[in-house]
Amino acid sequence: MDRQERIVVDPGTLTGKPVVKGTRLAVEFIVDLLAQGWSVADIVRNYPGLTPADV
Repeated sequence: MDRQERIVVDPGTLTGKPVVKGTRLAVEFIVDLLAQGWSVADIVRNYPGLTPADV
């Protein structure tokens, strides 16, 4: 599955910010967590709606 199948933009969700499909988690938020030093495992553990491939 490529990123276009995992990331969606819907004006009715988070004012149109790109989000991980099936969640209300903004891509920007995930990138910020990674920039803060969170590992993929940390993110998946804290946000169980995500898979490692989503991150």
